[in-house]
Amino acid sequence: MLDFSSLLLAAALSGTCLSITMFAIWFAAPKAGFVLTVACGILVLVAHVILFWRYAREPDPLLCQIALALLSLGFLILCLSAMQYLGVPGYRRAVAPTLAAMAVCAVVTFFGLDGVGFINTYTTVTALLAAIGAMFWINGSHDRRILLVVSFLSGTCAVSFALCGVVLLAKGQWTLAAAPDNWAERLNTVVAVACMTGLGALTLSLHHLQAQIELKAETMTDPLTGLMNRRGLKSLYGERTFGPFMSIVMFDLDHFKRTNDVHGHPVGDQVLCRFASVIKKYARTGVDAFRLGGEEFAIVMSRMTEDRAYDLASKIGVAFGTEIVATQNDPLRSTVSGGIGFGEASGSSLDQVLAEADAALYAAKRAGRNCVISQKRMGKAEPLKPALRSA
Repeated sequence: MLDFSSLLLAAALSGTCLSITMFAIWFAAPKAGFVLTVACGILVLVAHVILFWRYAREPDPLLCQIALALLSLGFLILCLSAMQYLGVPGYRRAVAPTLAAMAVCAVVTFFGLDGVGFINTYTTVTALLAAIGAMFWINGSHDRRILLVVSFLSGTCAVSFALCGVVLLAKGQWTLAAAPDNWAERLNTVVAVACMTGLGALTLSLHHLQAQIELKAETMTDPLTGLMNRRGLKSLYGERTFGPFMSIVMFDLDHFKRTNDVHGHPVGDQVLCRFASVIKKYARTGVDAFRLGGEEFAIVMSRMTEDRAYDLASKIGVAFGTEIVATQNDPLRSTVSGGIGFGEASGSSLDQVLAEADAALYAAKRAGRNCVISQKRMGKAEPLKPALRSA
């Protein structure tokens, strides 16, 4: 049977190995900042365990103060890592109360009430662990199974620290002059080792999950304009059925090859980015924008009538026509042509609507460019005029 000191040393060894693993992961993937934060938090907790082990053998008031401060600080850092991973703002909401509690603990311990200091610290740690569990329970939007396990482990560890404080409070042990040693402390050591090991393993899973999400986002994003690419279009709408109130507008920048030949590709890239920024201005719920490749763009519109879809596409074309790109020669003003394809009441596939939009786009090109043609208005091409921009 392991004694209390052996349990503490086992906790320190487990935490050290876990921290080293986290640091190694961070060195391999520096963008995973929350992994570094977790590693630092665990390292602080390892320092606490070592000092607490020393304090249990040779009680010293200063050593007690430092050990308790490190315990609160370590779990504060872990709480901040959870906020960092989940994108929860307002770090001060965790930092300020914890620092205040640490200051109170230092004062009461200095005046010999180390039992009160332990109760204060256990309460602080319980609150931090409860906050971690609540944040993962409420704010998690990825793999719910992993996040629920994180919440469970955090909650279990919080209960074990709460029991330690309750036992001291129930016994009225305001002054200890030594490390507390009771059933709750022993249970807490075992639970903390198990939970920290489990949370470390889950941190690896969360890192892997985040890396997959970021990689998927990168593969579906056009690096130049920031819009989604053709793969993103297939991912979002490849399995969708397009009804009569769903449409796709395909845009093609007019004479773009000549723009590159005359002004150079850097200017051409500026033109592409300008058009992407125009599309983004008109983006809203139910309107998704994509760069399909080269000078071809598309927007998918949901819950929109034929007239509203045509009006929005025309506004985008007119707005782009007012954009001016500086060049070494004269200021450059470009235009765009568009074609709209609509879904059917019986349901159409993405490829069918894209094909119809593409046919309408070519009709717009043949009609003289700088216009938008709807699949349902073939032959009715009107040049895009700035007057349309006011709506």
